[in-house]
Amino acid sequence: MAEKDQVAKVKGPASYFPSIEKKYGKPIGDWQALVRAQAGKKHMEIVDFLKTEHGLGHGHANAIVAATLAEDKK
Repeated sequence: MAEKDQVAKVKGPASYFPSIEKKYGKPIGDWQALVRAQAGKKHMEIVDFLKTEHGLGHGHANAIVAATLAEDKK
């Protein structure tokens, strides 16, 4: 299967990951580590942290937080 076809199957917040990595120059794992370091905080508090402290746009910050928190619930 072609790489493009595999990427097209990614749904939800993770679909933003390639553009986040390209725009901000860090792998998603680095962003997820920052989210996990904010343990105990609410979703939007972490989104605001990524926006104010690291300059992420709202959609990108929200996607990282949503995907990370969902992954950690598994």
